[in-house]
Formats: sequence, structure tokens, C-alpha cells
Amino acid sequence: MENIAKKIEVGANVAIIVLALLLGTLLVRRYLLPQTPNPGPVANARIRPGAKLSVPGADWTRNERTLLMVLSTTCHFCTDSAPFYQRLARGHGATHLVAVMPQPIGEAQIYLSEHGISVDEIRQADPEAIGVRGTPTLILLDGTSSVLETWDGKLPPEKESEILARL
Repeated sequence: MENIAKKIEVGANVAIIVLALLLGTLLVRRYLLPQTPNPGPVANARIRPGAKLSVPGADWTRNERTLLMVLSTTCHFCTDSAPFYQRLARGHGATHLVAVMPQPIGEAQIYLSEHGISVDEIRQADPEAIGVRGTPTLILLDGTSSVLETWDGKLPPEKESEILARL
């Protein structure tokens, strides 16, 4: 009887260790390593200036210029860039500022509020569906929904200054 109890205890300990290793690996991949989605054929092509961009339910033609901020609540680069996005919100002038996020709008509002990022509008859309391969991505559109410029990833200070000057 003692022998069986020892075998069960050893088996349970091994199972716990294996489960802990699997869970640890999953957490490290999800939260510590950069998120690189498997790009589809549309997402492989970077959005180029002059291209027309469409987000379901959005009409960018009402504004002379629109800056799309394609973000995600699970993107640590988005979170790291929050101070820059706060500056963008304060200095965007007449440019319409829109956050496009894959999460539900309520969840996106909470995320933006927690990080002090103020936008004119929030849209829920899958970044890949609009041709964006990763977050964060900034896309400047003109009044005809044509792409003027794109910036992706966590930007160096000189690029941040360039964007602020452009707006």
C-alpha cells in the first residue's frame, strides 16, 4: 500500500512539473516575446502611400486628414508607446485621431483611458483585414481615404518628432 501511495505521489509531482513548464512557456511567449502574427497574403504587403484604406463602418472622407492608430491591448510596444500617443492626442490639430483595435470597443476604451490616450473615435477591426501586419501602426490618411504615410512599431524619438511636426 505504501509503495502504491509513493508511485501516485511521484506521478502527481511529475504531472505538476510538466504542467508548470507548459504554462510558463505559454506565458513567456504571450507576454514577453514580441507578437508576430502569421501574415496572410494581404498582410504581407505593407500599406503604401496612395493606397485606399477601408475600415468597416468608417467614413474618413468627412475629415481633411485622419491618423489611424492601429493598436492592441495585448501589444507591449503599444503600451510602451503610450507617452507618445498622449502627446499625439494633445498636438494633433485638425487631424482626426482614430484608434483601430481588434478588441471590443468597451475594452479598447478602458485600455486607452488607463494609458491616458485620448482619441476622437474608436473602431473595432482586425488589423490584418485592413492590411496591417502588426501593432502598433500609424496610418495618415487624406480626405479621400488615401494613405499619405505609415509608421509601424515602437518609434525612435526622431520619428515621433517627425509625426508630431507633420500633424
